[in-house]
Amino acid sequence: MFELPWSVGFAGLGFTLGVLLLTWLASLVRRDASLVDRVWSVAIVGAGWVFFLQTPDAGPRTLWMLALGSLWALRLSLFITWRNWGHGEDRRYRQIRERNQPNFGAKSLYLVFLLQAVLAWVVAAPFLAALGGTRPWGVLDVIGLALAAFGIVFEAVGDAQMARFKADPRHAGQVMDRGLWRYTRHPNYFGEACVWWGLWLVAVGGAGWGAAWSVVSPLLMTVLLLKVSGVSLLEKDITERRPAYRDYIARTNAFVPGPPKGPV
Repeated sequence: MFELPWSVGFAGLGFTLGVLLLTWLASLVRRDASLVDRVWSVAIVGAGWVFFLQTPDAGPRTLWMLALGSLWALRLSLFITWRNWGHGEDRRYRQIRERNQPNFGAKSLYLVFLLQAVLAWVVAAPFLAALGGTRPWGVLDVIGLALAAFGIVFEAVGDAQMARFKADPRHAGQVMDRGLWRYTRHPNYFGEACVWWGLWLVAVGGAGWGAAWSVVSPLLMTVLLLKVSGVSLLEKDITERRPAYRDYIARTNAFVPGPPKGPV
């Protein structure tokens, strides 16, 4: 394992700050702070590529990680762009806008965009940690790559199933409780967590305990998905807007898939 210069890590931070600053400027024109959701995944993996391109001795392990990360990022970015196209600002960001008036446009620079730039940089940590790895391929690499690939597929299938469900007018007002959504209320979030735990395992496989510090990435992503911008935020008032969701909560795991707790 070799020591990486500090400049490698901070160049990645510069990249995420630049991407999110440009997105902030676009959000002022569009009056749509939810544009950040379309670019966040790309900023994360873009930082990984910045790390990689500054490290001539980086091996194929990091390339495998970046390949899977890029697949995850591009799919998610394109899906969110397609899903939100023509619908204006997402409801969650409208609520943030209402709570931070007046001058939300200026405040959103630090409340939304700079914050997410820093978070994206932290999530990219496994790519940086993997650059210092010189160990031969082993069990952790196989498990990690398999887990990350599984997460990408699981998240994509969950998103596709929900999109088809919503596209059918016969399902208006109903709760999606079939397919992967029968076993977890948020298969997309569970899949996303698997991606980052998998990539972290690959980093540890290459660099050993020298890469253990990058566990901050999957831990942060899991906390965000469970407690901040994911499950907790989306379900905060959903039973008031959709009473049938209360029964769905009672019988279906929130995150980790499992059999329904009662009749469907």
